[in-house]
Amino acid sequence: MELRKLTHLSMLLATSVVLNIIESTIPILGNIIPGSKLGLANIVVLFVIYIYAFKDAIFLSIMRVILVGILRTGLFNITFFFSLGGAVFSVIMMCIMHRFTKLSVVGVSVIGAISHSIGQIMIAVLFLKIPNLIFYLPYLLFLSIPTGVIIGMIAKKVIHYYKNIMK
Repeated sequence: MELRKLTHLSMLLATSVVLNIIESTIPILGNIIPGSKLGLANIVVLFVIYIYAFKDAIFLSIMRVILVGILRTGLFNITFFFSLGGAVFSVIMMCIMHRFTKLSVVGVSVIGAISHSIGQIMIAVLFLKIPNLIFYLPYLLFLSIPTGVIIGMIAKKVIHYYKNIMK
């Protein structure tokens, strides 16, 4: 990997970690629906998907979860695995949607938000062995749509701005 790309991705990783930590201090409905959040770090993930490649986006997401785990939530606890499962499933689905559909950045973001919720519930059911947690999914999905739209709109502007200055 060339040094310029490595440096750029490192700065993007740092940005996503900072956004994730800032977001964890802002209650968005977390008291009403635990685990719900805006998903600010996904602005960076979407940027990487559109500007770089899948492998860069998946690496950035996994590293973000690990670094936030080290700095804030702890490594290898249930919160870490919820975050990791949601992040990985989300990136995979966003990359598939970006590559194989004509969805806009906002549409891809909504799919990412929905996928993150599904990934978290899958991990919760697997780890906690409580199948009834699946009934929590509709509430998370309901919130995924507006949060995905907001994050997608911001990411679209960031991507557009970046492409314009790189001309």
